[in-house]
Amino acid sequence: MSSQFNYLYGDQIHFPYSIASLAAYIKSKPDLSSNFIFEKTFIFREKINDYVKLAKNADILLCSCYVWNWEITKFLAREVKQVNPNCIIIFGGPQVPNNSKDFFKENPFVDIVVHGEGEYVLENILEEYLKKRNFTSVLGIETKDFKNAPQPRTKDLDTFPSAYLTDTVWDLVEKTDGIKYIAAWETNRGCPYQCTFCDWGSLTNSRLTKWTDERLMKEIDWFADNKITYIDCCDANFGILKRDVEIAKYAAAKKKITGYPKALSVQNTKNTTERAYQTQKILADAGLNKGVTLSMQSLDPVTLHNIKRDNISLESYDTLQKIFTKNNVTTYSDLILGLPGETFDSFTGGVSSLIQNGQHNRIQFNNLSILPNSEIGDLKYQKKFGIKTVETDILNMHGFYGDDDFGISEKQQLVVATNSMPKKDWQKTRAFSWMTAFLHFNKILQIPIIIYHHLTGQDYKSIINFFVNEKSKEFKLISKIRKYFFDSASIIQNGGPEYKFSKEWLNIWWPHDEYMFLKLYKNNLISDFYKEAEKLLFKKMISHDPNLTQFKNLISQSIMINYEMLKLPKRDKNYEVTLNYNIIDFYKSVLVGKKTKLEEGEFNYKIERRGEKWISSLDWAKKVVWYANKKGAYLYGSKAMSKYYSAHH
Repeated sequence: MSSQFNYLYGDQIHFPYSIASLAAYIKSKPDLSSNFIFEKTFIFREKINDYVKLAKNADILLCSCYVWNWEITKFLAREVKQVNPNCIIIFGGPQVPNNSKDFFKENPFVDIVVHGEGEYVLENILEEYLKKRNFTSVLGIETKDFKNAPQPRTKDLDTFPSAYLTDTVWDLVEKTDGIKYIAAWETNRGCPYQCTFCDWGSLTNSRLTKWTDERLMKEIDWFADNKITYIDCCDANFGILKRDVEIAKYAAAKKKITGYPKALSVQNTKNTTERAYQTQKILADAGLNKGVTLSMQSLDPVTLHNIKRDNISLESYDTLQKIFTKNNVTTYSDLILGLPGETFDSFTGGVSSLIQNGQHNRIQFNNLSILPNSEIGDLKYQKKFGIKTVETDILNMHGFYGDDDFGISEKQQLVVATNSMPKKDWQKTRAFSWMTAFLHFNKILQIPIIIYHHLTGQDYKSIINFFVNEKSKEFKLISKIRKYFFDSASIIQNGGPEYKFSKEWLNIWWPHDEYMFLKLYKNNLISDFYKEAEKLLFKKMISHDPNLTQFKNLISQSIMINYEMLKLPKRDKNYEVTLNYNIIDFYKSVLVGKKTKLEEGEFNYKIERRGEKWISSLDWAKKVVWYANKKGAYLYGSKAMSKYYSAHH
């Protein structure tokens, strides 16, 4: 029997790809596989008690482990061992510690752990099981009594049959009404980089192996034939190989003909700018992605050196950002909070640089979590950089409360301070991140912020900090928002949740910036916020340069138009307005990387609202605040109306 627990995402869950890959290989060995039966894989967390009963007579239990199923898998193994002491329990996957001596002491119910690729290792284990059940000669395993040398990685991945083309994935799951399956998909294995916060490159010795083009095209056909909606590509660097462009083209063509797959999510390659652009442009044009991920993680040279990422060119990211922006391809950037060497100033300066370079859609601010087999997981490394951690529950952003938890919550070690970013600085950096997302990336104040930046020349970091640092009674609401973000950061540092749960708003975990948006709407405070924001921005502008007083009306109109363009419930009538500046034209030119001059005059605009309606406030929360997280659809469309109005002038 086998387990590969995962979370439900609405009505979707991943195939047990790792287990299925192992099973497909074993089934290709008839002399061996004829002695074993692979039962259905345990994947639904809520069925844990039923699974324990089903394993009562199992000879072997294979467990595929990662951070999102570590605790529940250990629970399963412990319970199975109690009801079935003779069952050989085998753990494998990235979560298994490289050195498992202490792991066996803490978890004596586990018999064998597998390190690295599992196909050959499982084959040898099963062969020995049929003989004397003496596993001392099996490479790549560890027990409480011994640890063997690693099993060499295969250079020919096509030795391993496809879990999809053999239909092995279907053999291992129940075809349940109302459940759709997500396909994890590998086109290659390995990673040429060795980032210290990741265990990918270190585990694969930096070598890249690949499957043949023919096999991959057939698997895309299989996804389409089986109406698989979502493909989760597990490659560390899709686009690193020349053939990846053709793979993207084939997937796009298949979707055009069949409608499937509907989405193909990939981790973008580093350093190969042109191919990264080509592959992602193909996927974007076909509607196969919601946005291109630009995962620079940090823009600070010291930090990049500390995490062994200084061999990845930041210039390639800058170039990609500009190219994607120019060609209207949605991107979002990933930054990690708490990396060794990062300071408040370097992190916020990096955010400012990204926005300046054209990232107006989304920066995803991730808290650094320690992976057990990464270099950063080493205690000596942590001591060197003064890394402080706290254990918290793993929560899915926008996941349902207690999502398949059933009393077994998964844990993570979050970094909440370093030598370069003490606790108070981490707190402020976290609050700055939420404030940036709230104001700029949720589009609540994006237009005035861009206008303000243009007028004063102040960087985006300074502008966001107006709000982060505001504590006065003069700006009561802004001060409350600021305090909420700081308090939420403190809660995380003390082991509390990363997100804000709201039973009222869809019964899910919200990022704090989105929750604040919902709260302002619920309490009818959005217009009050805009009043305070206008006052604050004008006050800061005058203190920066008294000669800018003449642009008070420009700031006011940018505030007003941002408010009117914001998608809110019950706004179902188009809105026409005359402005004294070409604000919308200027704003839109900034978003696409063009340079339209900000001009004074008479400019007429129409805001199109009738095209989008929401059944309820909850429907709005789901489709605008939640679903817009990575594609930024928070504002209504607008167009210049000079021709429309010409007859009236």
